[in-house]
Amino acid sequence: MIVRWFGQSAFLLTGSQRVLIDPFGALGERLAERGIAFRHPPVEGVSADLVLVTHEHSDHNAVDGAEGSPVVIRSTAGTLDSPIGEIVAIASEHDDRAGTQRGPNTIFCFTLDGFRYCHLGDFGQAALRAEQRDAIGDVDLLFVPIGGGPTIGGAEAAAVVRELGPRIVVPMHYRNEGADFLEPPDAFLEALGAGVERIDSSEVDLDEVSAEAGAQVVLLLSPPLA
Repeated sequence: MIVRWFGQSAFLLTGSQRVLIDPFGALGERLAERGIAFRHPPVEGVSADLVLVTHEHSDHNAVDGAEGSPVVIRSTAGTLDSPIGEIVAIASEHDDRAGTQRGPNTIFCFTLDGFRYCHLGDFGQAALRAEQRDAIGDVDLLFVPIGGGPTIGGAEAAAVVRELGPRIVVPMHYRNEGADFLEPPDAFLEALGAGVERIDSSEVDLDEVSAEAGAQVVLLLSPPLA
């Protein structure tokens, strides 16, 4: 299974089928007008069987970047059918004010090639509610925002990771060479205290991830730059 990071919360999972999550378009010039540096190339020309959109913000919902005629599931809750099987879409909030500041957010959980994924989207609640934790269930790989601002920050993200107990953690939505408006990963890595593999690429083959039995590893991918 190949995990490819485009920046922010956008990923492509490539196995027996292809799942694209939270793609974004060309944002650099528009964000530069607001004094924000955004150097990630737009997600475009990407073949996918399924596209998932966690919420309707422009850096997460550019579904036109997917080629072909993929099934699109966007910003909704429920237990849903898809080309890869059952999708558990869990209602959550983009802020810690019951969604009144930044609106709703969807947590997506699904299994692909025997591996259980959970993508938290722009999760902004102070913590998971019990019913959300129960709906998520077991997780092999967790995509978690860590950069603060519009989402949880390092300490809160580390608490969520400890609660869910995934074997592999992929941080997202944080300050890096491609985006300068969030916090860097340092606070999260310090709070979590797990082993870190710094990947000198925006892609990783999960079959090559080295982790001792029962251990947890954080994969820190390199951001793609325009």
